[in-house]
Parts: sequence; structure tokens; C-alpha cells
Amino acid sequence: MDVFRPYYRLVKFNHNYRRLWLSQVISNFGDWFGLLAVYSLILNYTDSELLLGTLIIVKMLSFAAFSPFAGYLADRFDRRTLMIYCDLFRAIIVLGFLLVNDASLLWLAFLVTSLQMMTAAVFEPAKSSSIPNITNNDELVHANVLSNLSWSVIFTVGMAVGGFATAFLGTTTVFIINALTYLLSTYFIFRANIPHIRNSEQLALLAKPLKGILDGFQYLKNRGDLLRPAIAKGIYEISLGGLVYILILVSEDVLLMGSVGLGILYASRGIGTAIGPLTINGFFADERKWIAYIGFCMMLTGFGYLLVGFTHTLLIMAPLVLFAHAASGANWVMSTVLIQKRSPDNFRGRVFSSEWLFFTICEAISVLFAALMLEFKILDIQTIIWVLAVGMIVSGMIWTITAARFERDFHQRTFSIDK
Repeated sequence: MDVFRPYYRLVKFNHNYRRLWLSQVISNFGDWFGLLAVYSLILNYTDSELLLGTLIIVKMLSFAAFSPFAGYLADRFDRRTLMIYCDLFRAIIVLGFLLVNDASLLWLAFLVTSLQMMTAAVFEPAKSSSIPNITNNDELVHANVLSNLSWSVIFTVGMAVGGFATAFLGTTTVFIINALTYLLSTYFIFRANIPHIRNSEQLALLAKPLKGILDGFQYLKNRGDLLRPAIAKGIYEISLGGLVYILILVSEDVLLMGSVGLGILYASRGIGTAIGPLTINGFFADERKWIAYIGFCMMLTGFGYLLVGFTHTLLIMAPLVLFAHAASGANWVMSTVLIQKRSPDNFRGRVFSSEWLFFTICEAISVLFAALMLEFKILDIQTIIWVLAVGMIVSGMIWTITAARFERDFHQRTFSIDK
């Protein structure tokens, strides 16, 4: 039980973090609870793998397209206020799914999804950038592990419950519950006190949006120690995005279990991403080696999915998905904490938005590749899993040879200067 004591103390005594954390838990539950309902909505009117893949790509590209401006907003304006507005807007916009009752209105599902993700593009960097402002240095790693752990548990519960709810209650009820979760999330953010202090010089540099956005990109480009963790999630998604998308089709066409099977597979994914960060203190304790560990995690994830491609049994597949995403969960927390520690507050929003921009573009490309291979029958599901899994293993090897070496040089230079 001692391993959970720091997280208990963090939630008990840090009131502002607790409120931000509760808002995340509630809104995440609504997101994952409603996700399968959106997929079901598409599949009710079409059996095209390409159209389903296109929906996922629209989500990612909408997030990516708005990310640069979203990062500027997170650095320029009060982050707490931004998050409140985002949740209120999402509570309204998600109800737009209720209007889709015919194949001719499927375009509306794409529009609602796009607006939902553009709003999320503002919310996410504002939230991630706020955590260092309401935690001390000792709490920061625990705060991120707990946020990721909560995301994973809620993902597991939300997807599992959402799969059954979509099947037995229908999509209408699911979308209404999703909207209500955003409203409840707003309440907790409203009660949190999240400092956002800018001096006159910083505000002057942020006066012009375009210049502020370009300054953010330039700052990240010039900071190799910050650029490495900022691109880590994106490198992961070059393969992982397509693999997670393929799980939808594995449940439909390989396991023949529909939304229930997908709920179980996604629940395994969630449990894995919860377990992974908890291993950081035990297996990845040396923060100076985190960049190298990220490459190792890539190879582990690729190996896990490579084995997924060899099985047609849920009883074997689910633990392999869990193993693969345990490694990806550890990567997520390590790269996030490094960004939070290495980026100054007045640039943190733009750094996180740049990270999300690269992440979502890589994910969209990966999903598009998998969808096109299936739509035009170039590769089957099993072969695509193998191709993407091997690609991730190779990416991990390249990362270890390049990024890890640059990180070692960075720490050697830092040590020499400190000495």
C-alpha cells in the first residue's frame, strides 16, 4: 500500500490538483463512454472501413489543425477560464450526434467530431500546462502518474461500460450522458484556483497571435532537450495509431464480438496504460535515462503487437494488448514530465500544443495507411498488424541510436557547466 501513499496524500491535501483531477476523471469517462457510440453510429449506416478510418482521421486532423492557435491561447489567457469554456461548449456540441438519424446526415457526425476535437485541442495543453502551477517539484511526477492512471482506469471502465451501454441502451442515451459529464467537469474546474501570471514583457510578446505561434515553434526548435520529449509520443503514434484503429476491426472481423469485444480489448489497453506509469519509480527511476527508456518502451510495444498478429483468441489477445500499452503508458508519463520540467510557464502551452500537433498528424497518417490498405485489399488485418509492429520495433531502435545519444551529450554538457 505504500506505493499508493503519495497519490493519496496528493489528492487529499492538494485541493486545486484534486479538483482538476476530478474534472479530468469525469470528462474522460464521458469521452470514452461515448466513443463506441460514435463508431456504432457510423457502422449502423455503412460497412466501410475507410469511412470509419476517415472519422478517426478527421478527429486527429481537427485537433492538429487547431493546436498551434490553441497553444497560443493557453499561454496568453487564463487557463482555468479556457477549460471552463471548452467544457461548456463540448456539452452543447456533443448533443449534435442526436441529429444523425439517417445515412444522409452522417456528415453531421464528422462536423460534430471536428468541433469537439478542436475544443479539446485548447483544453489539453491548458490542462497539462496547469499541473506544474498547482504542484511542487516533488508532487509533479506523482500528479502525472495519477492523471495517466486515472485516464487509463476511466478509459477501461468507460469503454467497457460504453460498449454494453451502446448495445443495450442505444446511442441517444449515451450521448446525453456524455454531455452531462462535461457540465459536471466544469463545476470542478470552476472551484479550482490555477495561477496564471504574466509580466508586461511576456504579454507584449504574446500580443500578436501569429508571432506568438511562430515564437513557440522557434523556441522548441532551438531547445533540443525539450524537442526530444515533445516528439516522443508522435514517433510512437507512427505505428500505434494504426494498431489501435485495427483493434476495432479485429473485434468485428477476427473475434466476431462487435462492440463487446472492442470494449474488452480497449479495457485491456486502458489497464496496460495504468500499470505502465506505476513501474517508473521501480524500473525507470533515473530521470537522466528517460529518453533512452522511451526507445526501449517502443520496442516492447511493437513486440507485444507483433504477437497480437499471431492470435485469434481474445483470452490471449487481451493480455498482449495490455502488455503493449503498459510500455506506451510509461512513455507517456516520462515524456510529459520532461516537458513540464524543461519548459518555462510562458511557453509551456505552445510546447504542449506542438507536441499534440505532431502526435495527431502521425496518428492520422498511421490510421490512413491502415484504412487504405484494407479498403483496397492490399493487405489483410493480420499483415497490417505485423507491418506496423515491426515498424515500431525499428523506430525504437533508431530512437535509441539517435535521441538517446543526444540526451547523453546534453547531460554531459549540463554536468560540466554545473561543475
